[in-house]
Amino acid sequence: MAKAGSINLGYFSVYDWLQRNSLQKCEDSPTWQTRKNPLQHLWGDGFSCAEYKIKPSHLERIHRAAVYGKLKKLDTILITENCIDDKDRKNRTALHLACATGQYQVVELLVLNNCQLNLVDSECRTPLVKAIQLKHVSCATFLLENGANPNIVDYYGRTALHYAVYNEDTAIIERLLSHGADIERSSKEEPSPLLLAVGQGKLKMVEFLLKKNANVNALDSLKRSALTLAVRLEKADIVTLLLQHDIDVFSQDVYGKTAENYAADDKNEIILKLISEYKEEKKSKALSINSNPGKILTVNYS
Repeated sequence: MAKAGSINLGYFSVYDWLQRNSLQKCEDSPTWQTRKNPLQHLWGDGFSCAEYKIKPSHLERIHRAAVYGKLKKLDTILITENCIDDKDRKNRTALHLACATGQYQVVELLVLNNCQLNLVDSECRTPLVKAIQLKHVSCATFLLENGANPNIVDYYGRTALHYAVYNEDTAIIERLLSHGADIERSSKEEPSPLLLAVGQGKLKMVEFLLKKNANVNALDSLKRSALTLAVRLEKADIVTLLLQHDIDVFSQDVYGKTAENYAADDKNEIILKLISEYKEEKKSKALSINSNPGKILTVNYS
């Protein structure tokens, strides 16, 4: 649960974010930009306002053809000019713009003419990320089938999978995972997709990712577990689900506190009861195993 007076960035407070961030490069990119002012990140969470602001004055001929789906004009440009990967004033290629506007035939034409699939825009986002952000599944699928890299990290420390999880798009998540997306990918700015789902309070998405074998004991950069995040958000349903997957209830964050400590601080009797019952059940099972002379297991549940 976010404390009074803090600004919530997903599930991180301003204090948390400033603690963790400094100059940061865009990973897996041939070029990178630095954050001269860390507070600029607070003006947008990277999830909202996914659409490009497109002004004709920012575009070259190839970009205008891509945005408006002018296939014949685009074909002529590709034949007469060597500009398929040229960027506009906002660092976007024709493929970026086509993916962002859902121009599937344009995407197909550009890819078949060997455009580069993994160039990044001014936010270090690939065309694949833009297609996923704006829910153009056919464009995203075509890019994946033609070798687009799903693991490139953007300005906010996220991969394509993070955006699919945020959108709760199970179909595209399936496609991403089948094409090599790393379900555990995290960065200093953003934890794993599972922790993102927990932090956003998305129960069904948490359940889906756990079924895909996401690491239930993954930690963020402050060593907070999924259970700790769920407790802070007072999401008893997610707490129950995580306990069913045998999450480590004794995991401590950088402040030396467990999820149970936070539940006690918040006086959340419902969650405290859930954790207590889970610990008693585990203790009972451990004692049962220890009573078998053929198996020896020592577990500390103090």
